[in-house]
Amino acid sequence: MLDPTPYRELFPIAKRLAVFNHAGVSPLNTRAVAAMNAFNEQCLMFSLNEFRDETTTTLNDLRQRFATLVNARSIDEIVLMPNTAAGINTAALSLPLRPGDNVLVLDGDYPANIYPWMNLAHRGVLTKFVPARNGGLDLDVLVSRIDSHTRVIAMSTVVFATGFRNALVAVGQICKERGIFFVVDGIQSLGALPFDVQAANVDFLAAGSQKWLLGPIGGGFMYVRREILDQLVPGAYVGAASTVDPWNFLDYNFTPLPTAERFNLGSQNMLGMYGVRASLEMIQEAGIEHVAERVLMLAGVAIGDLQERGFTLSASTAPEHRSGIVIPEVADPVAACAKLEAAGIICIPRGRGVRIAPHFYNTEEEVLRVGKVLSAL
Repeated sequence: MLDPTPYRELFPIAKRLAVFNHAGVSPLNTRAVAAMNAFNEQCLMFSLNEFRDETTTTLNDLRQRFATLVNARSIDEIVLMPNTAAGINTAALSLPLRPGDNVLVLDGDYPANIYPWMNLAHRGVLTKFVPARNGGLDLDVLVSRIDSHTRVIAMSTVVFATGFRNALVAVGQICKERGIFFVVDGIQSLGALPFDVQAANVDFLAAGSQKWLLGPIGGGFMYVRREILDQLVPGAYVGAASTVDPWNFLDYNFTPLPTAERFNLGSQNMLGMYGVRASLEMIQEAGIEHVAERVLMLAGVAIGDLQERGFTLSASTAPEHRSGIVIPEVADPVAACAKLEAAGIICIPRGRGVRIAPHFYNTEEEVLRVGKVLSAL
């Protein structure tokens, strides 16, 4: 198994706190901070024109890294985004939906993957909620809710308030067989667990970087399957960088790019993207399979310890449903998290309990401390 020691040293906060908020906002690492500082130094001493080619190369390398992370076929299927909601909104506004169509979402999912679809009500598009079972998706319940007007299924890889990992490959197969678009919010697993957009037949996927990708707030990406680009309608979001001739400002040649970059509005958060790239490079250096093995091991340690102590967990603990999130239910989640913080442990209240979300640089000893503190309440 991966030795986390060299990577743990890149997180100075770990010397002071046991941070288990990677499903919320992760602490930054020294590599990301160094990359952002170096970019700022360049901006301080040079005109952007003097190092524009370097920034283009860096951002394209980041897009390629994202493509590799999700097994996209090409960098042309990847566009950088500021956060998950920006990507999901882009999908909702670009898919060819008509009055009477409906979108299926999972009850209990995060608002970033709910509100963009509800926002289509004025166009006559209905958002239908699929009830959750055991903290997440039940495929039989999902299938029972599909009808002849279902055009989109949208859901997260992992449910933020329970830690349930949804069976998205099976959902993707259902979508493929029935001609339904599949939109995925990947923020609660990417960077901790492998995900393959081709295997899951995903049409759109979006994720921000501040959680399991260990990046700064304000960075992320969107994947768009290239075969659906010609089916998309012009959305609400376009800019000079969306077109085939982005530098010819006064020609007004409004011909969208034939790639995911048609959703690039220009003036990106380059500082943040430098930090994202450094963090993703670190994760890929360690190897996403090795990272996942360690994250799931730590989650397993938490599950075993908490169950022995008599806690009820918010989601099924079957191996296929496990993620990096474990939520023991407590009477007062806010008070419990305050008690943990006083003991040097950072968790946050979610749903009916305390959300524990360790990453690969955390230790088993840190995980076991959570159960000890909660049992003493």
